[in-house]
Amino acid sequence: MQIEPTALADVMILTPARFGDARGWFSETWNAARMAAAGLRADFVQDNHSMSAAVGTLRGLHFQAPPHAQDKLVRCTRGAIFDVAVDIRRGSKGYGKWVGVELTPENRRQLLVPKGFLHGFVTRLPDTEVQYKCSDFYAPDCDGAVRWDSAALAIDWGLDCPPILSHKDAQAVDFADFSSPFAEV
Repeated sequence: MQIEPTALADVMILTPARFGDARGWFSETWNAARMAAAGLRADFVQDNHSMSAAVGTLRGLHFQAPPHAQDKLVRCTRGAIFDVAVDIRRGSKGYGKWVGVELTPENRRQLLVPKGFLHGFVTRLPDTEVQYKCSDFYAPDCDGAVRWDSAALAIDWGLDCPPILSHKDAQAVDFADFSSPFAEV
């Protein structure tokens, strides 16, 4: 497994090795013992799988507040996404900064998004499927969102037209009015 740091501390790109033959290929996408040896720890308890039919579907920017904050390991298993993490840890040198990574089945990249970060993605191809592991169970009372187009974040989503949003994401709070539930680091 190749592990690459990003411009944001604790957000990592993990690219699993792929072993192939005439039958196809095999890839180990997560191994807790190997990741712990590399200094990465996450006790995943839930796997999620989404499918977005249309190009330009934007999901995010989401978080789960403590006590049910989540580490996420995100990968695209069909289609393509631009995946984004935003640091919302008060007092962090990276507070309000974002990093974006293209994830596709072909590039095999996965984004490790730790607790204390917003997460979102936009689809680049139709019928895109995204799978991600979470280190805590979904808790509706801890669920939160920040507007994808908050001027203070200035995320370049690479969109040619307005995105397709859920009602929740369209009504999310602007980052300028957001009070992070993540304690100072």
